[in-house]
Amino acid sequence: MISIKEVSRQTGITVRTLRYYDQIGLLAPSGKTPGNHRLYREEELMKLQQIQFLKKLGFSLQEIAEMLADREWNWATSLQKQLLFVVQEQEKLKQMEAALRGLLNSMAVEGETSWPVIQNLIRLSENPPALRQAFRKQMFEEHERELLELLPNMNRDDPDSLEWIALLGQLKQNMNEGPGSPEVQRIIGRMDEKRIADFDGEEAFVEKLWEIRKSADQSERMGLYPIEEEVLELLEEAFAIYTAGKAGQTSERGER
Repeated sequence: MISIKEVSRQTGITVRTLRYYDQIGLLAPSGKTPGNHRLYREEELMKLQQIQFLKKLGFSLQEIAEMLADREWNWATSLQKQLLFVVQEQEKLKQMEAALRGLLNSMAVEGETSWPVIQNLIRLSENPPALRQAFRKQMFEEHERELLELLPNMNRDDPDSLEWIALLGQLKQNMNEGPGSPEVQRIIGRMDEKRIADFDGEEAFVEKLWEIRKSADQSERMGLYPIEEEVLELLEEAFAIYTAGKAGQTSERGER
């Protein structure tokens, strides 16, 4: 038999934890020294390994005690339930990750995160996915719904989404410059390049999406990140100026 300190040294489990396992009846020592120190045999060490393994699988100490005490325990059922629990917890963690990315990305757009911004994100997160999908199915044809997957997402960190987020943040920082200012036109130009790269030849889809974006209610129903009306107005005015400028350049080249 070996002492509790030696068990702790070999397993990395603290003496305090081993004492607690004894107190709750999960792992009792084989005996004690004259000085009342706990002693363990090989059988207890093997049981301790089982306890630690089941803990890593996410079982509670109460569940572990019941599992090890019952020789007819249905392991298959328990493991299936625990697997389902782990999968559900992973989904919760993914949702938490997406929410945190959304908050961090909103800071890139807004310059800060205020309670109104957070409340908007909370409202979006509470919008059931099934309702968002139903609205998208109602508004878009099947091939258009495939195009929706190409849209930037505030809750993702892929390069395309991050660039869109950065461009929107830059646009908001230059709101006072006016729609025709060089910096705003530069931002709009890059946005148009990205639009062409992803949606060239899908003008009807882009127009439909823009009309939805201009409606706060429809944007929310679709699950789009909320953008203030004045920013949308600046986007529309700046894009009209940009388009007119491109048309003028094309005309000049044609005349030459």
